[in-house]
Amino acid sequence: MASLASSLQSLKLSSSPFTHGSTPLSSLSKPISLPNTKKPGLVPAIRAMKTMQGRVVCATSDKTVAVEVTRLAPHPKYKRRVRMKKKYQAHDPENEFKVGDVVRLEKSRPISKTKSFIALPVLKRNDLGIPMESQSPPA
Repeated sequence: MASLASSLQSLKLSSSPFTHGSTPLSSLSKPISLPNTKKPGLVPAIRAMKTMQGRVVCATSDKTVAVEVTRLAPHPKYKRRVRMKKKYQAHDPENEFKVGDVVRLEKSRPISKTKSFIALPVLKRNDLGIPMESQSPPA
């Protein structure tokens, strides 16, 4: 043992602060932490709910309608805007929609393997309760 200690002293390792764990942890440099950007008491940002509008193409299933949503997207090669169609299965709890109806799809929790939207009726402009200029009496 004595020869080992003398060899350590001869190698000048005993002067290292890490030899035998002699350095207290308080003297070691602490890792740099990023400042806390979260402010307590603030409400987290709300992501907008995904809604789409489409036409019912199949209403034969119970409480389910198939809705075809059409959107314009640029062609990958020719960059011209083309109509892209996609069918979604939507939940219709009261079986109120028929083929040809225009509905609004609202994202919800998954109802089944293929259904994660709820079909809602589209509000027309005069259903909003705001009178249009043409409907208001002349002053």
